Amino acid sequence: MSNKLSTLSNLSQRIIVGVLGAAVFIGSILIGEWTYFLLFLGLTLLGIAEFYRLVQVQSIMPHRGAGLVLGAVFYTSMFLVEKELMEPELLFLSVPLVFSVFILEMYRKHPHPFTNIAFNLMGAAYIAGPFGLLHTLAFIEGDYSWQPILGLMLLIWASDTGAYIAGKNFGKNKLFERISPGKTWEGWIGGTLLAIVVGYVLALFFTDLQTYQWIGVAIIVAVFGVLGDLTESLLKRSLGVKDSGTLLPGHGGILDRFDSLLMAIPFVVAFLKIF
Repeated sequence: MSNKLSTLSNLSQRIIVGVLGAAVFIGSILIGEWTYFLLFLGLTLLGIAEFYRLVQVQSIMPHRGAGLVLGAVFYTSMFLVEKELMEPELLFLSVPLVFSVFILEMYRKHPHPFTNIAFNLMGAAYIAGPFGLLHTLAFIEGDYSWQPILGLMLLIWASDTGAYIAGKNFGKNKLFERISPGKTWEGWIGGTLLAIVVGYVLALFFTDLQTYQWIGVAIIVAVFGVLGDLTESLLKRSLGVKDSGTLLPGHGGILDRFDSLLMAIPFVVAFLKIF
């Protein structure tokens, strides 16, 4: 499949992978809590592994196994707590796992051990942290509900689509040229407006959240989604790479595709918990 995709143009690859990816996402979220769980567990592990592979270009050597275990334990524990299959106190088991990274590094002969430790923990926190918090949205009504998860994904896609269309047709003023020369203020405004419109439409059909909550989530996605994109661009620029990976033909890697979502999730969770 990947060999056939490689012979197509970049736009064709993006369209095919985007359609197939959307079908997998929507299907996994709609089918039930366990398919949703497995979908994002896979993304968590792939994202952490991709992050560690990415930073190795600077001779940084995170302990991949420890980071993957730490991320998987936190992600799974948050799911089990939200599903009320595990006591919240057991989340404290994640703390010894964090410090096990320090212990493991003592048995490795590397000239910069604390650089390895820092990136080890950052990779797990950057990916597994937001995806673990996503369970708070999935169980915001007590039982599993696909509406907040699917709605959030639709708002991310709406914001990206609006930004692309507005930026391509009207973009003149650079948003953050030093980090991402292609992004413009006009694109961001277009993405924000489309996200708000989609948020209002979602409120008519996805009734787990009220209208003001969907509008609030849409604004958060528009603001912090683009900041997530810029953060990942900053990471790639600092490492001197173009894409975070090649897993998704036409889209780059896991971090390229989900950078907006990773940054938006914590702010969306905080907003909905407070309001």
